[in-house]
Amino acid sequence: MTNAITSDESDAGTFKDRGNEAFKASRWEEAVQHYSNAIKLGEKHKELPVFYKNRAAAYLKLEKYEKAVEDCTESLKTCPGDPKALFRRAQAYEALERFEEAYKDGTALFKADPSNKTVQPMLQRLHVIVEERAARNSKTSTKVKQMMDITFDFTSPIEKRRSAANNLVVLAKEQTGAELMYKDNCIAKVATLAKLEKDSDIYVNMIRVVAALCQDSVERTKGVLTELGVPWFMRVLDQKHEDCVSTAQYCLQTIINALSGLKNKADSKPDKELCSKNNREIDTLLTCLVYSITDRTISGAARDAVMELITRNVHYSALEWAERLVEIRGLCRLLEVCSELPDYKYESAMEITGSSSTIASVCLARVYENMYYDEAKLKFTDQIDEFIKDKLLAPDMESKVRVTVAITALLSGPLDVGNQVIAREGILQMILAMATTDDQLQQRVACECLIAASSKKDKAKALCEQGVDILKRLYHSKDDSIRVRALVGLCKLGSYGGQDAAIRPFGDGAALKLAEACRRFLIKPGKDRDIRKWAADGLAYLTLDAECKEKLIEDKASIHALMDLARNGDQSCLYGVVTTFVNLCNAYEKQEMLPEMIELAKFAKHHIPEEHELDDVDFINKRITVLANEGITTALCALAKTESHNSQELIARVLNAVCGLAELRGKVVQDGGVKALLRMALEGTEKGKRHACQALARIGITINPEVAFSGQRSLDVIRPLLNLLLQDCSALENFESLMALTNLASMNESVRQRIIKEQGVSKIEFYLMEDHLYLTRAAAQCLCNLVMSEDVVKMFEGDNDRVKFLALLCEDEDEETAMACAGALAMLTSVSVKCCEKILAIASCLDILHTLIANPSPAVQHRGIVVILNMINAGEEIAKKLFETDIMELLSGLGQLPDESRAKAREVAIQCLAAAERYQIIERSDEAEVPDVFAESAKITEIIDE
Repeated sequence: MTNAITSDESDAGTFKDRGNEAFKASRWEEAVQHYSNAIKLGEKHKELPVFYKNRAAAYLKLEKYEKAVEDCTESLKTCPGDPKALFRRAQAYEALERFEEAYKDGTALFKADPSNKTVQPMLQRLHVIVEERAARNSKTSTKVKQMMDITFDFTSPIEKRRSAANNLVVLAKEQTGAELMYKDNCIAKVATLAKLEKDSDIYVNMIRVVAALCQDSVERTKGVLTELGVPWFMRVLDQKHEDCVSTAQYCLQTIINALSGLKNKADSKPDKELCSKNNREIDTLLTCLVYSITDRTISGAARDAVMELITRNVHYSALEWAERLVEIRGLCRLLEVCSELPDYKYESAMEITGSSSTIASVCLARVYENMYYDEAKLKFTDQIDEFIKDKLLAPDMESKVRVTVAITALLSGPLDVGNQVIAREGILQMILAMATTDDQLQQRVACECLIAASSKKDKAKALCEQGVDILKRLYHSKDDSIRVRALVGLCKLGSYGGQDAAIRPFGDGAALKLAEACRRFLIKPGKDRDIRKWAADGLAYLTLDAECKEKLIEDKASIHALMDLARNGDQSCLYGVVTTFVNLCNAYEKQEMLPEMIELAKFAKHHIPEEHELDDVDFINKRITVLANEGITTALCALAKTESHNSQELIARVLNAVCGLAELRGKVVQDGGVKALLRMALEGTEKGKRHACQALARIGITINPEVAFSGQRSLDVIRPLLNLLLQDCSALENFESLMALTNLASMNESVRQRIIKEQGVSKIEFYLMEDHLYLTRAAAQCLCNLVMSEDVVKMFEGDNDRVKFLALLCEDEDEETAMACAGALAMLTSVSVKCCEKILAIASCLDILHTLIANPSPAVQHRGIVVILNMINAGEEIAKKLFETDIMELLSGLGQLPDESRAKAREVAIQCLAAAERYQIIERSDEAEVPDVFAESAKITEIIDE
């Protein structure tokens, strides 16, 4: 046993040494890993406090300040008063804006070691901050007390109480205010107020206060959950007031974020260690949310909010919600919501909204996406099968109707699971039998299921043979809700040929007749939203036909009706409306057909898809322009709040198609498209993210970035743009991204710093080496703007060939590329002597300078002479080396050049010679006659001509 411990301690020391080496090499993540191994193996090691404080140093470099505080605290437990541990914890506290604690550690360190010069500047800085905060905290404390007294006093005037409640929200968002309110028993007072308050504004603001208190504080969040309990939030969520529901939902999300380390950013992920620590609370939250899904006492809006919360968080593996939801039979509860019908009105019936089934379907799809291995998928399908089997075994017809509605939801969500169910023996026959009955409810649900079932070409073809006659008969029903569903079924079956103009399942002209029928349902006054939604679904299938597209785009009433459906934000309308827009813009995925493959297909007598003449670029652009001018952006922004990634992809496709026309990009910005695109660029399907990123890049090219991406958005857009600089992306996407980044890099230093932080410089530099004229040019122009940053200059000063490569590109045949590279060199040499020395060190330095001086482009020549002037001004040694070559003669000749287009270059050349005079490298002689090199040249020409 003793030998084993000794061996572990020895290994711990080895890991510490490795960590130190990684730290010195700036490999922070690797250093953390080695120190963690040392801590794990060296629990009784005498240097355990060193392991902790060394890991804290690495965490500081990684900006993981909370973890740095924890490690320093562990180190100080064993070795109290350790100067390095105290200093590092003070640094971490300062970064976390916990200035009082930082000041306390700094003071302790100074008392222990008054000669420590490192801590003195920190103490001076913190002393000022702490004093200011103490004065401010005193005022905040007074204000918090006043506002709480007024808010919780029911005898105060209502306007005064509303104003005080608003002020409490603002105060709670400040760290000091939040702490004061929490300590002053604010949570208990909010709980009491929630039982008695009648004013909705005050009620909502109190929920906002609770959310603000939980923000980024695990300790306060746990205190809130202990004081109020999760059921309290469920009661708050169950309100008729829309603002109250959305605020309560936000509050619950804030609690999840605080417990898991999530941030309110699209690309944020939970902290696995934090999730593990708070696993009990996180699991309790999920359990309560899942049980609330089928709670008969809550409102439809509250039910939707609960399912949206689950959908938004279920894909995070650190939370482990997906498998846990299956374990606690959450799938059955979601299917119960899907199978709920307003037609069956019992006391025990659940209240649902028009979007409830769609939201539940999306949630099922998201859970299934996170079943990463076969056993998990099997558990998922087994639970679905169990639910369907129980319903089918029930003798009453109601259960069969409900199971049909549930199958429809599965076909709209986890499609693979839905297809497995519909393929089971007897299921399709049961649905077809229901469609032939005289019961209108059975006819309606059977229609919906048949529509959802014909999702693939083979199934659509099979249903064409079995179901068309049934659908035709149902279309003649007296009930409009059945007629419209039968119509959509016919539309879907009639469109399974897709964009292929050669495949017509029905006769010629049938698609236009069906489209006209859909149009009548869509625009007819008095039709309820459900019927209009189904009409939009019908058009979604029919608009794969080019003739239907042209007919629809000319019909302003139909376009406006589609826009109105979208602006309502009803998730159940999403598919039909957005798919119709995708088809009108031809923004769907197109398979590239190589000429060789077409010839091979002809030889093999295979069918070759044909494109309709009305799908020509001119017709497509005309349709896109009409949609943009009718306000498609605002309509899509209303639907972009969906949690369905596939739907987000469709929206991104349409917005990207609109941004494909330069004259429409301003309209997208004006109508609020940038905000929606930024969200979709960071979450969703890979193709959806790429379309959103490309749309943002296109906006960034033609619209002033200060207008298009005002405020924080100028920083948020950097990552989406850099995501297009990948080898998987097309050359066009690369080019558009580089152009947009070029414009953004010219904005301010904050933007340039964000590009640097996101590792953008190396990504941009890669395209300097591309064998593609436009990509090389765009990358050079982007770098030219980036070198305005001191940090980029330091990169060029490092031990690398960056300056050399830029100098070599100055000789490029493309004038724009050469101009950008020469401009970048001019800026670098104006601020960095090191860069000047690097240019001189290039083997072909003289050839490069010759090319710049004698460049046929006045702009490139001017920038090249500025580079030479900067090199001369960098120091006498560099200037002497330059004038040891023939540079002086060339500059003298350039100084006499009469060409006015080169006046700028001539002026700088004269400045170069004047600088050389200052160093006394050359001398001016007023008596000597300066030869006119151009006159001499003319004489030589005359002699040759004779």
